[in-house]
Amino acid sequence: MIKESYKGIRPAPGYPACPDHLEKQTIWKLLDVKEQIGVELTESLAMWPAASVSGYYFGNPEAKYFGLGKITEDQLIDYSKRREISIEDAQKWLNPNLAN
Repeated sequence: MIKESYKGIRPAPGYPACPDHLEKQTIWKLLDVKEQIGVELTESLAMWPAASVSGYYFGNPEAKYFGLGKITEDQLIDYSKRREISIEDAQKWLNPNLAN
């Protein structure tokens, strides 16, 4: 194992600090991931091969992880408009984070 100490955070789409799995599509498009390294996204936005990882890497010792609160209906509506997706799609991808 590499014995280095990472100073920063590595949040990833789909996890508490950034629950929007759809951002993986943005990463893949910007970095041309499939063509560059052969890692693909499945229909459910899982990565293939399964041992693959992705995320945002912030190399700053003062960076801290944070969790989001529950997403309310007005936030869901605003998100779907900004993302230009249906409310149903927004609900699908953000379901674990929605307020009841």
